[in-house]
Amino acid sequence: MKKQTNLTIKPILFAMAIVTVTLSSCKKYDDGPLISFKSKKDRIANTWEIGKAIRNGNDVTDDYSVYTLTTTADGDAKLVATYVTTFGIFSGNTDGTCIFESKKELINFDYENDDFDQVYKILRLKDDELWLRAIGGEDELHLVPK
Repeated sequence: MKKQTNLTIKPILFAMAIVTVTLSSCKKYDDGPLISFKSKKDRIANTWEIGKAIRNGNDVTDDYSVYTLTTTADGDAKLVATYVTTFGIFSGNTDGTCIFESKKELINFDYENDDFDQVYKILRLKDDELWLRAIGGEDELHLVPK
């Protein structure tokens, strides 16, 4: 009598290979997550504050004395902030929009106060982490829920 083991192992190995390839292609952002069952719009909807800020490899979290970003799944954004960058000191309270761009790899914040407008590359987008790197700037923001 022939052994049936080889016939059942091959389909299992094939299925595991397909799952591995599929999951590895799901990772959208450099720093994760690998996979999420919530939409990007739902994950970004939160009230965020600075957990850590990095400029040219240096921790500049203290430069962000006030920073509260509220975003909704509908694309609304509100920023209350006082922070220092290489371009100067920014302080204000402004409403605006946040729009995903470039296959949701970038996010464009367009505020009523144009001084705060910025496009960011999304590095990580989880329910409890939002990591952004300013396009044309030097700052990387690691935001956490407030």
